[in-house]
Amino acid sequence: MSDNKKPRSTHWADITADKIIRERGAKEHFTCASGITPSGTVHIGNFREIISVELVVRALREKGEKVRFIYSWDDYDVFRKVPKNMPQQELLETYLRKPIVVVPDVLGDQESYAAANEKDLEKLLPIVGVDPEYIYQAKRYRNSEYAEGIKTALIHKDDIRRQLDESRTTPLAAAWMPVSVFCTACDRDTTTVTGWDGDYGVSYSCECGHEETVDLRTTHAVKLPWRIDWPMRWKQEDVDFEPAGKDHHSEGGSFDTARKTSKEVYNHEPPVTFQYDFIRVKGRGGKISSSSGEVISLTDVLEIYQPEIVRYLFAGTRPNAEFAISFDLDVLKIYEDYDKCERTFFNKPETEKALKKWEKQARIYELSQVGAVPETMPYQIQIRHLCNLLQNYSGDIDGVVEYLGDVKPEQEGRLRQRALCAWNWIKDFAPEDFKFALRSEADGKVELDDKNTEAVRRLAIIVKEDMESMDEKEFGTKVYDMMKELELESAEFFIAVYQVLVSKEKGPRLISFLYTIGKDKVLSLLNLY
Repeated sequence: MSDNKKPRSTHWADITADKIIRERGAKEHFTCASGITPSGTVHIGNFREIISVELVVRALREKGEKVRFIYSWDDYDVFRKVPKNMPQQELLETYLRKPIVVVPDVLGDQESYAAANEKDLEKLLPIVGVDPEYIYQAKRYRNSEYAEGIKTALIHKDDIRRQLDESRTTPLAAAWMPVSVFCTACDRDTTTVTGWDGDYGVSYSCECGHEETVDLRTTHAVKLPWRIDWPMRWKQEDVDFEPAGKDHHSEGGSFDTARKTSKEVYNHEPPVTFQYDFIRVKGRGGKISSSSGEVISLTDVLEIYQPEIVRYLFAGTRPNAEFAISFDLDVLKIYEDYDKCERTFFNKPETEKALKKWEKQARIYELSQVGAVPETMPYQIQIRHLCNLLQNYSGDIDGVVEYLGDVKPEQEGRLRQRALCAWNWIKDFAPEDFKFALRSEADGKVELDDKNTEAVRRLAIIVKEDMESMDEKEFGTKVYDMMKELELESAEFFIAVYQVLVSKEKGPRLISFLYTIGKDKVLSLLNLY
């Protein structure tokens, strides 16, 4: 264990790491936990918990602590609702009230619907620097590994009922039992516990007509309800830290009751925690839901954002702050904000006052990196300029890299990733007035009046004679002087040039755009007139 008790920074992940060390005391290792029911596509809201835990795990490890990072797949939960985005709805409806782990994979060839959702996320998490130890709860329950934990709940059923009743408007019945049973005949949880022998025997009856007594040490049928299962596993895994969403953290919510059960029934100090807020998708209100099928997955987000920028979104936002994942023009601002943070990191100031501000941004940048922090600054290209280049080259990333000409080998990987994300955004989400495609000589001329035709011809002369010898400011001044000479309004002239270049009345800032296209291509289009 490290002797370093001072926080590296005021970042929330470091503050949480210090709190864990302070409250849990000296330990061989700390256990940080996260988990979810794979009831549908794992969405970006679920990812907020995973990445929040990973950031705290990283902070602990950087303080010299050993950490076990576990992720529980609660795949022995009940299949309650068929997501709207799933095919074979009628088939899936026949599995309602059965454990998710027995529902078939209707989209692929995984052993179950649960496994398909699990594997989809597991293959993505390393891309964003998350590599937990996975625990599959169906396997644990089916192997009767929780027999003692279940028996403990049964012994303390009156205590648990009292704890739960404190947050209920209607008290639980005196005959209530703190276990649920999947019928061994029909696999459904449409069962009633009819008795407990005070040891390991649990009796039940099912709506299908089946009745039996099972032994907790050998059965796969009995499990604990969520509010009891959670504290039982805190004890089982000796969990030191686990955050939860604000729904679980509400007064009388599942974390509130689990905390009491953990202390009073399982004799385990509840983990250090914090509340995280929901994530919205820009333009849509409300909470994202896996079971509804209306989700934005990590896959969707990685189509548009580089892995480092996905991490940046979360590392740069306090967990208890709600924010939106954007797919509109805000994407450009998010890239610009990340680039600014990166430039700040590689330009460490010397004055104490400036250093304090730098440390905050530097820590966000460090935590945003998938692996080690780069030793030298990655290739920076303004995202709007990159989008224009990609459209100039019709999405040909090789062409863009070759055009740039000054990309170092160690910078190329990230640049190509950014270009791919930018091109995906252009194709699928950019507003129509942002998109363009360069005309070719084969497209022929567009119709212009005499005045604008003359202006385009004059522009061709300026491009030919001065574009390479002047900077953008000098070149722009010369173009504006030509417009004045011809008594042309700039708006009218710009429309004509954009029509000649991209068959639209608007486009990127014109002078910069001409330089981005390049002299030869610009002349090939202007010389048609």
